[in-house]
Amino acid sequence: MRIRATVAAVTGALALSAFVVPAAQAADGSSYSPADLVKDARALHASAGKSAFSSSAAATDEPYTLDLSFSGVKINNGKPIVVGTTNRVSVPVTYTVTHGADVDIHADDFFMDVDIYRGAWDDPNARFQVGDDWPSCTDTSATVASCKGTIDIYPQDPDFGLINADATTWKAEGYAYAFNGQDPSAADFDPSKVGFVAQDGLGTTKLQRYSKLTVNASPEPVYKGKTITVTGKLSRANWDDHLYHGYTGQSVKLQYRKKSSSTYTTLKTITTNSTGNLKTTTTATADGYYRFSFAGTSTTPAVNAAGDYVDVR
Repeated sequence: MRIRATVAAVTGALALSAFVVPAAQAADGSSYSPADLVKDARALHASAGKSAFSSSAAATDEPYTLDLSFSGVKINNGKPIVVGTTNRVSVPVTYTVTHGADVDIHADDFFMDVDIYRGAWDDPNARFQVGDDWPSCTDTSATVASCKGTIDIYPQDPDFGLINADATTWKAEGYAYAFNGQDPSAADFDPSKVGFVAQDGLGTTKLQRYSKLTVNASPEPVYKGKTITVTGKLSRANWDDHLYHGYTGQSVKLQYRKKSSSTYTTLKTITTNSTGNLKTTTTATADGYYRFSFAGTSTTPAVNAAGDYVDVR
């Protein structure tokens, strides 16, 4: 489970001063986690930067626009993110950051990340996923850096856990804060000296529900020319109840390869029943392996069952 501080967001404006201390003063070297600041960044963007760092209704100062941009964002090397019902899934995120010469991206109180979200960009309550840790960046010039981070997904997390509707396309966004020595908990905190930028349209990725496929061919052994019955089940993760349920009405191929071959050949295509089960028959010809193969859908990845060997006599 992701460990983080609680973030207060009221009507799109943040009360950061209520819980923040400078990063340099934190016992572990960082008082913020990505899970903390992504909520702040979204609310700050949604409020158009107005008084987002102050708990005072009279505050009028706004953070200045930080001279920084993101490009070349790639999530999970361009592949969908496949998540089951229990285990954390961590995938890589890489990107390039270009910034002004006066922006110190390595400062103790500089925070930057790329996350993914579902919903409207200007909705601070949109669903999002972040990494456990801040990215690491390597300077490639005085104003350009190559950065690596992660997206860490916990399907049962009480705040960031998944629901079945999350099996869709997610968008990537980036944000950065430069506190420049300002302490939001201090009485003399000046929001106008804090730099902030948020950038949308950095790319997309898909979240998919992990799939399983089983197969059993019998009898074993069997005489040549006799009937082989092949059964199995296609199931996938249900993020609403954290169990696996049969995937109904899906086309699945029955495939076969000879013992001496490494290539499977499709024998027929059948459809899963109302519980995701599969059952069909074929004729025994030679020693070999039988498997079911599912091509996948937009919400569920492709999967092949491990081949079941049948000795034909």
